[in-house]
Order: sequence, then C-alpha cells, then structure tokens
Amino acid sequence: MKIVTRYIEDELYVAENENGNTIQIDMRHSKDKRSLAPVEMMLASIAGCAAVDIVSMIKKKRKTVLDLKIETYGTRKEDHPRALTHIKSKYTLYSPDTSLEAFEKVAKLATDKYCSAAASVKAEIEVECEVKPEKEHS
Repeated sequence: MKIVTRYIEDELYVAENENGNTIQIDMRHSKDKRSLAPVEMMLASIAGCAAVDIVSMIKKKRKTVLDLKIETYGTRKEDHPRALTHIKSKYTLYSPDTSLEAFEKVAKLATDKYCSAAASVKAEIEVECEVKPEKEHS
C-alpha cells in the first residue's frame, strides 16, 4: 500500500493512492477548512472501516440496512505530540429486521476483530523516516 502526499499551499496538502484517488488534507482554521485534518481522517477511517464490516455482516444474515450512522469522538493529549488517548464510536443502525443484540454483536466484532484501521491505532506500529533532499522541483 502506498500513499503519496504533496504540498499544495500553506496548510493544504493532497494525498493520492496507487489508483490515483485523492483526498485533501486541510490544516486551516475551521472557517476556511474544506477537508479533514489528519487526526480527523484517522477517526473517519476507523468509522468507515467498521461501517463496511457492520453492513457486510448484517447483509450476510439477510437482514436489511436502511442506513448506518457512526459518530466517532476522539480525545487528544494537550501537549505534543497531541496523540489520541481515547476514541469512542456511537453506532445507529436503521433496520426493520435487525435486533439490538445482533447489532451489538456485529458492531463489537467489527471494532474489535475485523477493522484493520482500529487494530492499527491499538497496535505498536514501527514508524520509519527516510529523507531525500532535492535541490530542484520537477
């Protein structure tokens, strides 16, 4: 998996995956903000990953999904690095035929077992830094 992130202008970047799909990374103040900041993207990634797993598991049981809403909250440390210290997700499923017990079970499985984004923030991940200075821009 590879992502290439480029500087666009002050406080604005774009990340591109190997298929050419892009997303803006926006560090501007909220009134000027047009996209998510990196930590917001982490929260969105966890929610998106869980959503895919939840919907898949419910549909495999031949149940109906009308809508799924996930509100994800992050608490960060005050000092740098301002790492996340707590993540909470609130799941709301709109389904005429899925019981609360079944929904709780798939939400727990998605979050604790299947979601690679959630597992990654729980894990000790080695982060490397390799630098390559260039004098000219191509």
